[in-house]
Amino acid sequence: MRHTISVLVENKFGVLSRISGLFSGRGYNIESLSVGETIDPQVSIMTIVTTGDDLVIEQITKQLNKLIDVIKVTDMKELDHVEREMVLLKVVPKPDDRTEVLNLAEIFRGRIVDSSPKTYTIEITGDEKKIEAFVELMKPMGIKEFVRTGKVAIAREGTKKKQI
Repeated sequence: MRHTISVLVENKFGVLSRISGLFSGRGYNIESLSVGETIDPQVSIMTIVTTGDDLVIEQITKQLNKLIDVIKVTDMKELDHVEREMVLLKVVPKPDDRTEVLNLAEIFRGRIVDSSPKTYTIEITGDEKKIEAFVELMKPMGIKEFVRTGKVAIAREGTKKKQI
């Protein structure tokens, strides 16, 4: 089962290395990783997507909590939350498909962030299913280049742990 784990850490040299080392040292895979400063520049937040059963996720959480620079670990699976990703696609559509590409980008609330006589670069943000649906629709249009961020997640205000 996939889990999104939010890790609040001290913004210090080597923290990312220690956390990724914890995962690799125990044979756990990081499917997605996003790291950024919080409002407090001395604190960063990591959003890690990994796969495992409840026992594996419990072990990961316990091991993360043992690291000195870790402030708080939250398995977002237990909370009502919002997740988002971003993708940048560079598309090289045939002349007949250019209007279709623009229409699809608009339907998915995307933005054209760059264009040339032959290409469009489109930015799309949303949940994983939205991103995947857009990418599938763009494949026949001629995707030249593709980059995707890791997930970021935040708990909804006033949420409590989900009842299982």
